[in-house]
Amino acid sequence: MSGVFHHHLFLSGPAGRLEAMHWTVAEPNPPMAALVCHPHPLFGGTMHNKVVFQVARTLHDLGLPVLRFNFRGAGLSEGVHDQGRGEQGDVRVALDWLAGKFPTKPLLIAGFSFGSVVGLGIGCADSRVTDLVGLGLPLNRNGMEFLRSCAKPRLFLHGEKDQFGEVDKVRKFVASLPEPKRLFIVPGVDHFFTGKLDEMGRALRDWMLERHPRLAASASRPDAD
Repeated sequence: MSGVFHHHLFLSGPAGRLEAMHWTVAEPNPPMAALVCHPHPLFGGTMHNKVVFQVARTLHDLGLPVLRFNFRGAGLSEGVHDQGRGEQGDVRVALDWLAGKFPTKPLLIAGFSFGSVVGLGIGCADSRVTDLVGLGLPLNRNGMEFLRSCAKPRLFLHGEKDQFGEVDKVRKFVASLPEPKRLFIVPGVDHFFTGKLDEMGRALRDWMLERHPRLAASASRPDAD
């Protein structure tokens, strides 16, 4: 990611300032932009989580500007955890900031675990968002029923041995959702894709290039752990 600026900034959130990181791209007119949401802050989740970082890097290597942020109460973000309720407002603020930076551009929201529940819920309802990526769906704890009425293109990436979303439950749930959708199970890994972040990244990259072939022109190196 040479020649690219990593901007550390603060967004004005509904519960106080939200710490964020924006990775820019050299292309002044990128085809789209991405927002990545992190896992549960009460269990150590922040925007620096390895899965979140890998997703952000994969999307950035495809030429997308990427915004990550810390939910209220995580990292240097103000406020206190609100069990996913107030965090919806945090996502909206981040999405509005990204849309303001890249008006008229389609947006992608990716979320890992808790971030998939909150982020995809907002993304399904927001017309500016055209692509959704959910990783490590925590279906053992959250039914994510909102996805049943969401017909936007969705990619789901899941570990075969995910302890927070039993793989058979995830397969059955995704099969019940409307098209278009894709489920990629990373074999032999837990919730955090331990040891196979590169395989997860390649699956994301392949789906993005299939969805948006023009990204191939701006794509850089393949992902690696």
